Amino acid sequence: MLRAGWILGIGLCAAPAAAQSVRVDGGTLEGVRLTTSPAPVDTYRGIPYAAPPIGSLRWQPPKPAARWSGVRKADAFGARCMQQPLFADMKFRSPGIAEDCLTLNVWTPAGTKPGAKLPVLFYIHGGGAIAGDGSELRYDGAALARQGIVVVTINYRLGAFGFLATSDLVAESPTHAAGNYGLLDQAAALAWVRRNAAAFGGDPARITIGGESAGSMSVSVLMTSPLTRTQFAGAIGESGGVMPPTFRPKSLAQATADGDAFVRAAGASSIADLRATPADALLAAQGTQRLGANFIVDGLFLTEAPVDTYAGGHAARVPLLVGSNSQEGSWTGVLNGQPPTVANYRAGIARLYADADALFALYPARTDADVPTAATALASDAFLGASTWKWFDLHRRTRQPTYYYHFSHPRPAALPPLTNPEIPPMGAVHSAEIEYALGNLDTNPAYAWTADDRRIAAVFQGYFAAFIKTGNPNATGLPTWPVAASGKGAIMRQTVDVQTRAEPFTTQARYEAAVPLLEHRRP
Repeated sequence: MLRAGWILGIGLCAAPAAAQSVRVDGGTLEGVRLTTSPAPVDTYRGIPYAAPPIGSLRWQPPKPAARWSGVRKADAFGARCMQQPLFADMKFRSPGIAEDCLTLNVWTPAGTKPGAKLPVLFYIHGGGAIAGDGSELRYDGAALARQGIVVVTINYRLGAFGFLATSDLVAESPTHAAGNYGLLDQAAALAWVRRNAAAFGGDPARITIGGESAGSMSVSVLMTSPLTRTQFAGAIGESGGVMPPTFRPKSLAQATADGDAFVRAAGASSIADLRATPADALLAAQGTQRLGANFIVDGLFLTEAPVDTYAGGHAARVPLLVGSNSQEGSWTGVLNGQPPTVANYRAGIARLYADADALFALYPARTDADVPTAATALASDAFLGASTWKWFDLHRRTRQPTYYYHFSHPRPAALPPLTNPEIPPMGAVHSAEIEYALGNLDTNPAYAWTADDRRIAAVFQGYFAAFIKTGNPNATGLPTWPVAASGKGAIMRQTVDVQTRAEPFTTQARYEAAVPLLEHRRP
């Protein structure tokens, strides 16, 4: 049975009170006031930041949203962008899927006056750039708003709708660019927030961009794009960066070749035919193809691979808080379903990578008992850990304040009707940090949260709130988190667990050696 406080706390039940009206550049909005303890919050949902990308605007850069007359009710989340139901942990409050989905949501302390100059968090959802939206319960902004922060979550085009490049699209573009429509949506949403943050009491000069998984990858490229890299004051990345060994953007030539093949496979002869295809049919044609995860060097949003922008010192010169979890991947993927023996582990590495001996030396297992731990470290780094580290390592060298976390606390047991996995997790699985960092344990009643979980959440959310406010995660009452050295000195990371603590980043050398090896995957 769900707790009544949980339902009321996220504003799903009871007749909500109206929030004060605000004037934005499209017209006047009336939101909803959440009056639950410990402090009320005003929320404005489903605000259009761009025109619906439908008809001739499908696969076009976002256009300005239409103005409205009178007072627009901002009391319901907009539709999530076209997607398949791929991830069981996504709990939406949006009414369904639609192409008309370019909306955002705002939470602000109740009664905040325009021009109050509160810091702003601009948060981008995860989901592999093929699923997710800003209404998800785990991204709810009320908890951070109660910390004196204006919180924004956004929707952006996904999959084939957001990241398709074709020869026709390149030819019709005035800049001869195509494919990064979902990223251009993010840029348009950020520009909207900069224009309108003051109406909600936010300070456009104090925007921190943040995100998890594909949202974190998006942050890593927003920091490099000439369209966005000067438009915010700080950045947060949770598990993901468009960096080697796992993620490199496609070239425009490769993206258009892939896109032209997609057009043919969908039974169309031109982009005009594809624009006339119903959205549901296009979604079905997409199938399980991941048309968004690597993004595209299109010459407009991205002019080079992000790794080159960071290495050249041209990325956003802002503080960065970034990190990953202790179990981003599972050892079972390396073992391919085989028992965890040293022989099977070595065979699994050889099946996946060209230089198996060198990788085994970096992730060694002397006995069969060592295999799950070693293979978990390898799988985690190959999925997201190493690419997130690469982003951190390049940015810290720019002498901008850079803070790295290692979230290692396993979630507690799941409550019925959820079933716990047959193989218990060895650490914090991918995406498990979200509810802790955003202060949202109570939006997820699927787990038997303990007093330890709540203490960890208080610390992790405290770090996030302090960083959003000051560019530094340290604050009174929190364990000290040292900035990572920019040169050859001791590099520190913050392990977030029951005993949160600063530790030497001892795996630096392993990452440096592993990144080129992990890039050489077998077909």
